[in-house]
Amino acid sequence: MPNRKISPNVKLTAIRLHQQGLLSLWEILDCVGFARRTFFWVRKLYCETGDVVKPRGEFHGRPRTLNLNDLQYLIELVHHRPDWFLDELVGLMECNHFISVHYMTIHRELLRADVSLKKLHKITKEHNEDL
Repeated sequence: MPNRKISPNVKLTAIRLHQQGLLSLWEILDCVGFARRTFFWVRKLYCETGDVVKPRGEFHGRPRTLNLNDLQYLIELVHHRPDWFLDELVGLMECNHFISVHYMTIHRELLRADVSLKKLHKITKEHNEDL
């Protein structure tokens, strides 16, 4: 039965039964219902990490192109000059932060930062009133 989830408690119980020598390996495998290879893989993992569950990676998914500093710079640019087009922002990112990104990446990051067209119009009005 491949790819079935085995409870961490069952894995840990099997390891402890084997360590204490209460049952033979074949009896343990018969009770818990997983293969010998699985048992030794779990035991190896337990010896290396102290846990019977494989540690998950810290980050999930694709890494972001722009880090927090780049995004803050981009938002400052938008607030300073809301009338600039995305391709002008691309040029400024290349010159000042040495990052080559597509204009769609900038658009997507601005949407994630909750900078909408409506908010840009509002910033533009405020900017024009100050002049």
